[in-house]
Amino acid sequence: MSQLPDRQNVLIRVTWRSHKPAQVFALAILLSACSGNPPGNLGVSDGRLAPCPQSPNCVSSQASDEAQRIEPLPLKGSPSQTQALLARLLADEPRARLIEQDANYLRAEFSSRVLRFVDDVEFLIGEQAVDVRSASRLGYSDLGVNRKRIEHLRQRLAGQP
Repeated sequence: MSQLPDRQNVLIRVTWRSHKPAQVFALAILLSACSGNPPGNLGVSDGRLAPCPQSPNCVSSQASDEAQRIEPLPLKGSPSQTQALLARLLADEPRARLIEQDANYLRAEFSSRVLRFVDDVEFLIGEQAVDVRSASRLGYSDLGVNRKRIEHLRQRLAGQP
């Protein structure tokens, strides 16, 4: 009767080892699902960035809702100089990728450290200032991450010569 628990332990160990690759694969699939697909409304339409959704996981300098509104970034030199500087700053940011760069427009993707949630960050460089939009792809609340990100970029931009 004392051998029964030993046999169960062996069976449990063998089962765990044989299913471990499947568990790792399932975890990888689950974590990759955190990135989601980019929304179809990104980019510039009629000279404006997409409006923020009703959820509190987005900030925009073009938002009319005070809870989602953030001040635009100032220009550093000409609009083209500011765009080049922003592209360099984004290249130095951890877990950020510059996805799109057109005349007076930048789009980057930032991923969170642990679960790899993706946020879309857009910059519309105008003649007077840089309009910004930072929004989470998934979830409802971002715990202020998008606002902190834009303010961090504002500080880095201000510190540039």
